[in-house]
Amino acid sequence: MTQESTILGLLAQTSIHAGTGQNTGIIDLPIQREGHNGWPCVFGSAVKGAMRARAEELFKPKEKVTDDEDETAIDLIFGPDSQSGTEYASAIMISDARLILFPVRSLTSQFKWVTCPSALQRLQQDMQRFGFAPKTIETLSLKAGDKAIAHQVMSQSLFLEEYRFNLTQEPLDNTLSLLADLMPTENAKDLLKQQLVIVSNDSFTHLVQHATPVNAHIAIDSATKTVKQGALWYEETLPPETLLYVGLSAADDRDGGVMKAVNVLNSVVGLFAEKPWLQIGGNETVGMGWCSVRDYRIKKESKTDKGAQNA
Repeated sequence: MTQESTILGLLAQTSIHAGTGQNTGIIDLPIQREGHNGWPCVFGSAVKGAMRARAEELFKPKEKVTDDEDETAIDLIFGPDSQSGTEYASAIMISDARLILFPVRSLTSQFKWVTCPSALQRLQQDMQRFGFAPKTIETLSLKAGDKAIAHQVMSQSLFLEEYRFNLTQEPLDNTLSLLADLMPTENAKDLLKQQLVIVSNDSFTHLVQHATPVNAHIAIDSATKTVKQGALWYEETLPPETLLYVGLSAADDRDGGVMKAVNVLNSVVGLFAEKPWLQIGGNETVGMGWCSVRDYRIKKESKTDKGAQNA
C-alpha cells in the first residue's frame, strides 16, 4: 500500500484545553495526558476532529469527487460521517499531538522552553517512523537533580517556577535545528538559543505535571449578579507557546482509490496553506485552542532551495 507522510508542528498561540471529560481530585476539568508518564498531549481523535471541522469550514459547498451525491472529498479523506463506521475507514492517519517544548515561568528571563532527553529521542524516532532522517542530536546525560543544559548561559543559576537549577553550557546546534524545523517562526533558532533549556527526564515530568495553569471559573446569575450556587469549577490548560507535533500518514482512499495517497496528504496539509492556524480542544468561543501550524516538509524544502541558490 502506498503511503505518504509528514509531521506538523503545532505552536500554541492561546491556552489549549483538550479535556478528558472527567475530574481528577481538585481539578474538575483536567487536560489529556499520556497514561504511562503523565505528559500532556492531545489525542489523535481530537486532532482529527479539529482538522475535519476545518475542512468542512473551507470546502463549502462540498466538492464532489465521484458521481455519488453523498460522497465528498471530505468523506474520502476523513471517513464517512456515520455513527456506525461500517462503510469504509478514513484515508488519513493522525497521531496524538505529542509535547516537545513546554514553556515554564522563570525569574531569570521572560520564560524558558523546557524539554528533556527522552522527549527529544522520541521526536527523532517519530520522525524516522514517518520517513524522515533528521540530524543526530547531541548525546545528553542528565540525572535527576538540579542540573540543566542550555546552548548559551547568561547566569549560572536558573529558576523554573520555584525550583533552582545549576545551568551549564553545551553546544546544541543539531537539537536547535531539529526543533526550529517544527516551529512556525522565521527566527525560531535564534529564539531557541536564548530560551531552550534541557532538564532531566524526571524534572521535566514533574514540571509538566505540576506547572500547568489551573484557572477557576464561575457562573453569574443574571438577575442577582451573584455567583450561582455550585457554579464554581477549576479548569486545567496548556499554556501559550507550548510546542506539540503530530504525525500524518495518508493512503489511497478506502472506497475504490479515487484519491491517491499523495493527494490525500496534500489536501490535508493544504488546509493550512493560506491560513496556517488550527483550533483544537474546547472553549473556542472564548478564544482558546489556537495553534499556528508548520509542515516539516516545507521547512526542509525551503532550506534546500536556499542552499541551491547560494551554491
